[in-house]
Amino acid sequence: VATFIGLVRDETGGASADLSVGACDTPSSSYSLTLEHYPAMTQAALTNIAIEAAQRWRTQAISVIHRVGELKAGEQIVFVGVASEHRAEAFAACEFIMDYLKTRAPFWKKETSGDGTRWIAAADTDDAAAARWNTPK
Repeated sequence: VATFIGLVRDETGGASADLSVGACDTPSSSYSLTLEHYPAMTQAALTNIAIEAAQRWRTQAISVIHRVGELKAGEQIVFVGVASEHRAEAFAACEFIMDYLKTRAPFWKKETSGDGTRWIAAADTDDAAAARWNTPK
């Protein structure tokens, strides 16, 4: 079983490419991330990502939980769990799911910090991570 738990990072660098990452065990009181979504659209996308992972790797079970609403730095935002007979399959499917969640799941993210509030666009690095899965396993 491979699992991943993602935490909200304290990215207080604004639009700068050199964002600082705060310690996850000490949440910032001034930073929050709000995720908005359309539930039916989001559920369909999460299901499709899990189905695609199950088609690529021999998995026994997949669980994806993604929180929405306002979250503070250090709070859990996502859980991905993959069970498989072989660890390589579980790790690969878990990593694939996370890469696709960041690029294909319809969440709109708004960060609030001491610098104000702004909507966050997807990062080029997320697109590059997801693109590596475009070739069959």
